[in-house]
Amino acid sequence: MPIMAIDDVSIAYTDTGVPPGRPDAATIVFGHGLLFGGWMFGPQIEALREHYRCVSIDWRGQGDTPATADGYDMDTLADDALAMIRALNLERVHWVGLSMGGFVGLRLAARHGALLRSLTLLDTSAGPEEAAKIGEYKRLARALRWFGVRPIRGLIAPHLFGPSMRADRSRKPVLDEWAARLARCDRAGVRRAVLGVADRESVEDEIATIAMPTLVAVGADDRATPPDRSRRIADLIPGAQCHLIPDCGHTSTLEQPAAVTAMLTRFLHSVDLDEFV
Repeated sequence: MPIMAIDDVSIAYTDTGVPPGRPDAATIVFGHGLLFGGWMFGPQIEALREHYRCVSIDWRGQGDTPATADGYDMDTLADDALAMIRALNLERVHWVGLSMGGFVGLRLAARHGALLRSLTLLDTSAGPEEAAKIGEYKRLARALRWFGVRPIRGLIAPHLFGPSMRADRSRKPVLDEWAARLARCDRAGVRRAVLGVADRESVEDEIATIAMPTLVAVGADDRATPPDRSRRIADLIPGAQCHLIPDCGHTSTLEQPAAVTAMLTRFLHSVDLDEFV
């Protein structure tokens, strides 16, 4: 995976490059959810790379990006994403963010809207973490730091994956891959990433200014950021679409990959079509 230096911080990313024969293809940038990496968009990137340049970023201490001593707050991560977009000379990208990637996407769209042509927000929130969950998340962060993912996998998985996914034995390899990838990350970095999410500030007072086409979607069984959080975003962003994904928890790109890919493809096509009409 390529690594770029952003203000002396190493950031891992993937880049499929411009599709053959499509020099004017738009770029999609993917921002992953907490405890994952850009790999969680694998099904979508595989389907869309024929028509779009697809770039994903790994947040600090997750995926293949090394841990840092600080900088895990959402504003700093938004600055990391902004610097990557500029370093790759990307013009007016489609942003697709899930959960943590949505927290970042909302900040980019509200503060640097000229760089985005559309915004897709999956299983995310514009508000702060629910007070009742902050203590639990911080306890899990401490346990991850000291014991790793294996002993507490059963406590973490229900926050990330819906009941249908966890009950389907044919989907076990996906859960095993998630746990194995997480286990390879620096434990201190993972803990800091969880704390960055738990302590994030609200951007609800900023997002009414977002003017680009916006798609909001959430799993019907999402425990981490329940559907009312997505409906709140759609109410605040003028013209935003809001979709509920059945039989799906928090990690929609892996739980319902075909449905998410189809929805995303339709949305991006409609945005690109409108721009050229």
